[in-house]
Amino acid sequence: MTAPVRPWDRELVRVGLFGAVFAVGLPTANGLGFVSDYYLNLFGKYLALAILALGMDLIWGYTGILSLGQAIFFGIGAYSIGMHMMLESSGKGVYGEPVPDFMIWNQVYALPLFWKPYTSAVFAIGSSLLLPALLATVIGVLTFRRRLRGTYFAILTQAIAFAVWLMLNRNEMKLGGTNGLTDFKSVLGFSLSSPGTLRALYVVTAAVLVGALLLAQAIVRSKTGLVLEAIRDNERRLEFLGYDTAGFKIFVFAVSAALAGLAGLLYAPQVGIITPSQVGVLPSLEIVIWVAFGGRGTLWGALVGAISVNWLRSVLTGTYPRLWPIILGGLFMAVILLFPAGLIGLAVRAKALVARRGRAVAPAAVAASGVNRHTA
Repeated sequence: MTAPVRPWDRELVRVGLFGAVFAVGLPTANGLGFVSDYYLNLFGKYLALAILALGMDLIWGYTGILSLGQAIFFGIGAYSIGMHMMLESSGKGVYGEPVPDFMIWNQVYALPLFWKPYTSAVFAIGSSLLLPALLATVIGVLTFRRRLRGTYFAILTQAIAFAVWLMLNRNEMKLGGTNGLTDFKSVLGFSLSSPGTLRALYVVTAAVLVGALLLAQAIVRSKTGLVLEAIRDNERRLEFLGYDTAGFKIFVFAVSAALAGLAGLLYAPQVGIITPSQVGVLPSLEIVIWVAFGGRGTLWGALVGAISVNWLRSVLTGTYPRLWPIILGGLFMAVILLFPAGLIGLAVRAKALVARRGRAVAPAAVAASGVNRHTA
């Protein structure tokens, strides 16, 4: 007698299949010439954004906290590795100076003090992960400990995102102003113009996404995950039972911020640019739409939503660039009004419908076979 397959085992199989397709299958197809370097790089960007969506699903889908500032943490990760890549390329620009070219344009000839630690790749990578988590922890302590929740928290994070966007646009910040950081030539000593480097970046991104998915699955299937869902469903009752809900919310907020920073770390080298436009309010709202479109509270929905919506963006902005914001808003309205459970919810409903029809057809088939035997 075989043992029943546990839900966690099924999830591991799904994650394994996902990893086999994206971490092994696509790079292999690229090496054999079936998938171009352009499309591999494009999918690398999608997978990096899927990590960002995973963090959003943890805090919104499972804990019920709507954060409209996730793009801040994404920007910290992207700017951190971007600063390192700019310094790695110093002296190779138009002016040949030991500072990035945009600083020369702004009459800055000495490297600012806060840039100097980013000469270290280890510091830059650590900054991409730890700074977002630290900032989220500080925001969480100042808000969740004061029992700020719901709409008020969403508005506060949106205001912070807007303030960060305004600061990054200023040249005085010495982060490139509205142009941001670009013209990256290498990462960790490997040339970004080499197809081999971009292929390696894609493989690392796919592998990290699989690891992030396993981490998120472990969290939501643990006792902590049960508490997070209870906070989403009825936080006041949980507080009455004696749980420190603020501590759990600070934890999941910090984890989601670290995942966002990780996404930015992997995104910037593959895209080649990071600007304030990717850090403000609108990008934060788009992340919410990705998760809602795929299906919040499912993890797989976050992945499906991020990949599918960004694929649509790539296809439609080339043909109808001005209509894309309207299309994106239409998608969100369709989710809210027609299928609030997202694409994953639609798939579950379709599967249940097929199963019901199968159960209805089976007795009829048995009855028909009985009649045939009787008449024979």
